[in-house]
Amino acid sequence: MTVTLHLPARRVALLLAALLAVLTPGLLAATASAAATPEPPAERWAVSPADEEGPDGRRAVEHTLDPGESVTDRIAVRNVGQEPVTFELTAADGFYTRTGRFDTLAPGEESVAAGTWISIPGSVTVEAGETEVVEFTVTVPERTEPGDHAAGITASVTSVQAAEDGTNVGVVSRIGVRVLTRVTGEVTPAAALEGVVTRYDLSWNPARPGDATVTFEVHNEGNTRLFAEGTVDVGGREVTFPAADQPRQELLPGDTREITVEVDDVWPLVRVPVTVTLVPEVATMDGTSSTLEPVVAESAVWAVPWPQLLVLLGLALLVGAVVQGRRRSRRRLESLLEQAREEGRRAATGAPSDSA
Repeated sequence: MTVTLHLPARRVALLLAALLAVLTPGLLAATASAAATPEPPAERWAVSPADEEGPDGRRAVEHTLDPGESVTDRIAVRNVGQEPVTFELTAADGFYTRTGRFDTLAPGEESVAAGTWISIPGSVTVEAGETEVVEFTVTVPERTEPGDHAAGITASVTSVQAAEDGTNVGVVSRIGVRVLTRVTGEVTPAAALEGVVTRYDLSWNPARPGDATVTFEVHNEGNTRLFAEGTVDVGGREVTFPAADQPRQELLPGDTREITVEVDDVWPLVRVPVTVTLVPEVATMDGTSSTLEPVVAESAVWAVPWPQLLVLLGLALLVGAVVQGRRRSRRRLESLLEQAREEGRRAATGAPSDSA
């Protein structure tokens, strides 16, 4: 038996619209997620400084060279994937980002400094699970300014991924190592501190202090790498930067880094003094350390203790009310006593009282 349902066209349209409203957001979210999440590259690899046998435990390639001098060093490229891979090897100028992460110029950007000093093969093929050692040469040009110069060597692969519009897009994935060269000559480390800005966040609990956020800029005005370290004091509360769980802030010559320090438990004392003390540490190639004279910047932040003032105002009003009540009670008592004395005098003389 066949049953046929006849629904008005308007009702069918409404049902279809409701069904689309329920299904469409999920479909759109799934589509957007698939488009926004690129396929991870199948290759996995690592790059590190090396000797003739393989990785040697160094975190970066560091050399001290005279102008015109050359040195040969090595990197190890390890293929952790399941297939042989040919990696493109590139040397480029190095720099630190505003967040303190080391990076090199992107492919297509022309190097003009230490990245041009490095000669390295253009590619290397590494079998699955194997490691290849690649030699490279660093040659410092004549008349190069003394001081620290940064570059990097990257091993990269290009994968093809589908874009949202259906076209294929080449995505370059790269991993590299730092190549730091100190050119001999007069070394003049120097640092400056400026732009101290403090924000105070008041706690509306009068029994608890507030918090301060101090932001400032550190400038490397010398020709050597520096580590930015020191303390921030806000109203007697001192905090060391960087914190134990934060990375060290390294600055190349000419770099500027914005640093933010959180200082907890600062009592609002109307105008709170702020002192930033920078103790720059000079980065050396032999692992030793030396510090410069501290650089100090002072300022202040307004921290009006409104919760405490409101409490004091409430106490003052309470005390005032109590005192005023006592005064009224004393005046009323004095009035009653005076009235009683007056009635006593009248009773003694036989004079009629006012109430008669």
